[in-house]
Amino acid sequence: MTDPRSAAPTVLVVMGVSGSGKSTVAALLAERLGWIFADGDDFHTPDSIARMRDGHPLDDAARRPWLARIRAWIDARLAAGENAVVACSALKRAYRQALTGASPRVRVVFLEGSRAVIQDRVRARHGHFMPASLLDSQFAALEPPGPEEDPITVGIEESPDAIVAAVVARLGIPADDICG
Repeated sequence: MTDPRSAAPTVLVVMGVSGSGKSTVAALLAERLGWIFADGDDFHTPDSIARMRDGHPLDDAARRPWLARIRAWIDARLAAGENAVVACSALKRAYRQALTGASPRVRVVFLEGSRAVIQDRVRARHGHFMPASLLDSQFAALEPPGPEEDPITVGIEESPDAIVAAVVARLGIPADDICG
């Protein structure tokens, strides 16, 4: 039996804590599939970015309009019949519900990794507004997706290309539908 999602547009929400590789993996995944890509960071207001840069985590009230902007982008892609990938922390179940609306056409990809690996990555990166000091708040807020969310969970220890290959395999997309 054919998966009903295969005929309808799909949006993948690549999620995880800061430093898990969301933006890198989501961009590579979109490129490999020939889908549209957006980075959730681009939906933050300058005030929210300044707050995080100053070491203050966003609370639920500050995240609500950000999530609504990403959801509007997702809805626009689906309405236009476009497949897409968006990188977004989506740490809490409520955030993911706000993004997916429980639609089978919106799928969560969870990039799972240890605090030690992610902390090393965050400390090594330059030019990102999210400081390493906020990593504890990210892990404290993280509610890993449960089976009822039908996530694609992938460990982050492999290379970004290997992670993308694992996601594509889990999606079950025919090889002739994959770009380069």
